[in-house]
Amino acid sequence: MIRGLRQIEPYVAGAQPAEKKMIKLNTNENAYGASPKVGEALASFDADSLRKYSTLDQADLRAVLAENLQVRPEQLMIANGSDDVLSIAFLAFFNNDEPVLFPDLTYGFYKVWADLYRVNYHEIPLAEDFTIRTEDYLADNGGIILTNPNAPTGIYKPLAEIEAILQANRDVVVILDEAYINFGGQSALPLLSKYDNLVITRTFSKDAALAGLRVGYAIASPELIAVMNAVKHSINPYSVDLLAEKLAAAAVEDWPYYQANAKKIQKTRDWFSQQLVKQGFTVLPSQANFVLTKPAGISAAALFKALEARKIYVRYFPTVDRIKDYLRISIGRQEEMEAVIKTIEDLK
Repeated sequence: MIRGLRQIEPYVAGAQPAEKKMIKLNTNENAYGASPKVGEALASFDADSLRKYSTLDQADLRAVLAENLQVRPEQLMIANGSDDVLSIAFLAFFNNDEPVLFPDLTYGFYKVWADLYRVNYHEIPLAEDFTIRTEDYLADNGGIILTNPNAPTGIYKPLAEIEAILQANRDVVVILDEAYINFGGQSALPLLSKYDNLVITRTFSKDAALAGLRVGYAIASPELIAVMNAVKHSINPYSVDLLAEKLAAAAVEDWPYYQANAKKIQKTRDWFSQQLVKQGFTVLPSQANFVLTKPAGISAAALFKALEARKIYVRYFPTVDRIKDYLRISIGRQEEMEAVIKTIEDLK
């Protein structure tokens, strides 16, 4: 028998069906695709440059991001998707004896990283209405990580409540995962100047429609960014490839394009939520590019299978007790969501 093997339950990502004609609403991808300027940057990319290693500091991308976010370049760290950023953050900041706190219903990778890196943690149940209670995060802890808006609920926690948590936990790092912030709510960016324990993480996978590119970033004080960079350079200093850096920079330089698409998604989300409510469904108030809904007149399991049979893919969590009767549905284009509503009407 071989000794020393790691035993861990991995994160289960959404399925990636191979069909070409389908409505794919199971992984919160952007409905509208990358900016034309990203396509132009891809077409003009010098393939010969790939014989060299990528940059160590992604200075060009950090420069355009810093201007866009109104922060300093030294407040930014780029990595291979926000999953990479968050993994590095767990290693960099969560090294206390007290438990790291995060909700019981949130991004499923947090528990996986805590187990993998042997970080002491405590999952705090969301309130009955699926909101994050501020008072639950005022106890002694070794760090806090919250997704805002939260996933899979889509519920946004107001900035004043986030600040109360930061104020009460100034001796540990508080990470805010803002993967969905550009679809609703107010970013915590204004709090960076007041709280040196705040780390904000973001991704190009959602609002920038570059999920296949794998680029994410952290925003924090230069001191905390330096710690993250030390960890990153101890694992994989060349993690962001040259092509990814170039295309991500092109996306940032055409940000109004993405802002316009985010507004389209918000409008469709709100319309879709209203249509589900008319069908008798329970719909949580989402500020993300997805909704979490409890079907009426048909079980979540049955609706999931019926939609899948019609090549409409949504997310079902049968092993998560509190939401086993819910489906998470990403927001596609208006015509796609109209097709989903029509299908649901036909099934009932």
